[in-house]
Amino acid sequence: MSGTRRTDEAAGALILIGGACSARGEALATFVRMAHAEDGGRIVGLTTASMDPTGSAVAWKNDFAIAGARNTEFPIVDRRARAQDDRIAEKVRTADGIFLGGGDQVQLVATIGGSKVGNAIREAYHRGAIVCGTSAGAAALTETILAGGEPDESGTAIDMHIGPGLALLGFHSMIDTHFAERRRLHRLFVAIAGNPELMGLGIDEDTALVVQGHLGAVVGAGGVTFVDGRGVRFDNADEVKQGGQLTLSYLRVGIVGNGYVLNLRERELEALVRAREEGEETPSVLGEEARA
Repeated sequence: MSGTRRTDEAAGALILIGGACSARGEALATFVRMAHAEDGGRIVGLTTASMDPTGSAVAWKNDFAIAGARNTEFPIVDRRARAQDDRIAEKVRTADGIFLGGGDQVQLVATIGGSKVGNAIREAYHRGAIVCGTSAGAAALTETILAGGEPDESGTAIDMHIGPGLALLGFHSMIDTHFAERRRLHRLFVAIAGNPELMGLGIDEDTALVVQGHLGAVVGAGGVTFVDGRGVRFDNADEVKQGGQLTLSYLRVGIVGNGYVLNLRERELEALVRAREEGEETPSVLGEEARA
């Protein structure tokens, strides 16, 4: 069965957007282009994560029309029963592109995870569909999701949630979105300190990490920060849970800009991985040659 294949062996691609994507921006345009939506490729969108799924669906249909998509459909999947609807699952399974909008990633995973619609997303991805998520929609696509861990709009502290996601993106990764704009580096540090085997991916707004196989290319207005906790020699993650200040040593952090490629297996710039494989002490492939 295709569902048992490794995530980096899927025939499709993932487009992970950090939220606030412009209808005319490079991040959304990349999804439209890869799904052949300008030529009639069919996009099925889900606004399950939103507090107003119907209103969000209307807004996204308009944005996709501006972006040049000619054939979009947004079935409303606002509860578990609809996630088990065979007709909606079939629409998703046969789509050229699947889009997951923003909102609450915990709600999204709870509603469609393990459902017929959720399974259809995975089947479509392994078949070759392009799966795009923005904000919560991107965060939900990893094996492990991150939510909370910062004050809400009223200033009330929200406990950090770390739990299972939809697992289309492997590599023991975790995604944080609106990254630079909401100053979430510290939140991701705390999450990785408590789960040092994971790799954190902080994606800026209107920016996408386009993943094909084990390589992720950055496109759009910002960058992608990666945080690798495997080499951490000291952390006080347990104290932080009790309100203490975070202390970490030997945490690897990097930033990948527009046009550069991250090797998700190696947790390193692909240019540096290639240079190492070729035995170069200092990679001459940097600069323009390092770009996607």
